[in-house]
Amino acid sequence: MPDIFNSFDINTPPRFTCPAVTIVIPLYNAEKYLVACLESILNQTFQFFEVIVVDDCSTDSSCAIVESYIPKFGGRLILLHMEKNSGSGAMPRNKGLALSRGEYIFFMDADDMLTKTALEELYTLAKNFDAEVVYCEKFFELNSATKTYKLISRQSGFVDKPMLDTENLAERIQGIMQGRYWVTPWCKLVRRNLMIEHEIFFPHVSISEDDIWTFGLVFYAKKFLRVPNVVYFYRSNEESVGQRKRTPEKKIIFWTNPILLGIKSLDNLMSKLDFFQKNPSYRYTLLEWFAMGRFISPRKDSWQMPPFKIYETIKKEFGDKFGEQDVLISLLCTYVMNLQKTNWMNVQKFNQFAAQAQQRIAQLEAELGKKT
Repeated sequence: MPDIFNSFDINTPPRFTCPAVTIVIPLYNAEKYLVACLESILNQTFQFFEVIVVDDCSTDSSCAIVESYIPKFGGRLILLHMEKNSGSGAMPRNKGLALSRGEYIFFMDADDMLTKTALEELYTLAKNFDAEVVYCEKFFELNSATKTYKLISRQSGFVDKPMLDTENLAERIQGIMQGRYWVTPWCKLVRRNLMIEHEIFFPHVSISEDDIWTFGLVFYAKKFLRVPNVVYFYRSNEESVGQRKRTPEKKIIFWTNPILLGIKSLDNLMSKLDFFQKNPSYRYTLLEWFAMGRFISPRKDSWQMPPFKIYETIKKEFGDKFGEQDVLISLLCTYVMNLQKTNWMNVQKFNQFAAQAQQRIAQLEAELGKKT
């Protein structure tokens, strides 16, 4: 069993025989929409599933709601608890995966819903194509205020019928950088063994854990099935982790976290593949592309702080990582200092920098395109 599972208590209530699908739901203060979520699962046309809800120390009535539904699921629903709040869905999802028994895993959010035939459609497609990943390129976005929904696709290009993605990893990497794979977990049905065998888990970072997890699937799944099926109702949440208001210091911490910590997880995923060992330029290019995308996200109000203040902020938050990430931390501070010397922090200069960063990303994409 992979090391990441060692911290989880695997003593759970007795359950029925291994299901076809395990639905894993990270839970935190979702009392307002949780009933609708559970009802949409309960009413599925495909019933050979189990549900694992992992509570991340909710302070509202969410756990009581889940407990009230346990009898309705007839032994197919269990509620687990994190010892302390982890701040994102990453660790609860990992815990749910560790305790799952389904052939396939579907990660769902506690305030969203499934169409009535969602599991039937996804599992049938998975079996018909022997797919390790079934990737839905479209979804319904819910507007809670107006009680309406619209069809959404947040990627470049999509299919009009089920289609196996190329197995050429160079082309897939180019696809990552061109936005061909949307990274949210709830648009994918994934074979459990794929994640366990290759240790494709959600890293514990402030943001971008979904990106790294999705990249792992793209790296390792030989049969990655892209489908036009619309089976998910996503509820946009203004209080989501990525949209909360933060001070300039907090923004730096939030967006440098995946650079300093997440990039190590991404590199570990690549290090185990012969392709990246034989083609180091792809490995470096993808790491640079990932870091650059996070670097321009905090915007000018954070990076315009004095260099010593930026350094103090990073050291205070990540000081215990000195020794592991020294090169990245010093490189980041040096990069910021050099940019500040060119007076890039006014609005015009920042916009120019952001445009140059996008051009560099496009250049990286083009360089990979020539090699595929």
